[in-house]
Parts: sequence; structure tokens; C-alpha cells
Amino acid sequence: MEHTSIEDVEVQNNPLGVHSERRPVSDALGTDDFAMNFFRLEPGDSFSGGLHTHHDQEEVFYVEEGEATFTVGREGDEQITVESRELVRFEPGEFQQGTNTGERDLIGWALGAPNSKHDWDELESIVYCRDCETETGHGLSLTDAGAFELTCLECSNSFVS
Repeated sequence: MEHTSIEDVEVQNNPLGVHSERRPVSDALGTDDFAMNFFRLEPGDSFSGGLHTHHDQEEVFYVEEGEATFTVGREGDEQITVESRELVRFEPGEFQQGTNTGERDLIGWALGAPNSKHDWDELESIVYCRDCETETGHGLSLTDAGAFELTCLECSNSFVS
């Protein structure tokens, strides 16, 4: 058995600086098969750095307080609003990005399974490629310095963000 409080879990924000507070609760509890992250997002902050999918993990987001708008689909052509005490589930391979579109801080949770850690080779982000000159799928890896390296799946151009 493991026990902790949210305040005792160290803040580990995304290297892109897109949210105010992310606490990896699954790390603190030592889970292997389940990911659990606590978020506090100021208005305009997002859970992640952009439209993306995890090919190896389903995700559930619970909005405890506030309001999030999720952009959904590879083209980002659908939106769904998730309000306080509501949840949304994304299956593996389903593209999404959640943003605090409310006027106050959002308190929420991101839950994922299987595994407590992402397999970076199974994550795909939609970002602008300077070589292809279009928004396209990019693979993602983490550099030794803790930054994201994105590689275009069309032309293999890589850059660190």
C-alpha cells in the first residue's frame, strides 16, 4: 500500500510550459499499470503541448472544477466541452488536446492505462513541419536535457522544442 497527498507530490510540468501545475501522482504511488496526473490549469493553459495521440494508451480526463474544451480528431475539426464533475475518454490512436477555456482555474485529472509511463515511440503530435510546410504527424522523443524532439513522419525533419 502507498499513501500520499497531492501537496506532497512534486510538480513536474511539461517542458513546453503549457500548464501551471502537473503532479504525477502515479509516480508518487509507484504504479506500473496505471497513469494518474493531477493538473491545475490557469485560463488558456492546456493539459499537453498540442494535438496528439497515444497509440499505446487510452486516456480519461476528469474535470473536478472548471471547464475544458477538447479539440478532437487528427484534423482537429471537432470540439467537446467538459465541465465540472464530467469526464471524457479517448481511445488509443484518437487525437485530442484539452485546454482550460473557462474564466477561472481548472482542477483536473488525466488517467491512462495500460502503463504508468508513456512509450514515447507510440506518441504522435500534429505540428507544423518547416520542411513540408504543412501541419503533419510528428513522432516525439525526450532528449537527455528533458526537451521534446519532434520528427516529421513525412520527411524525417527533426527539431527540438
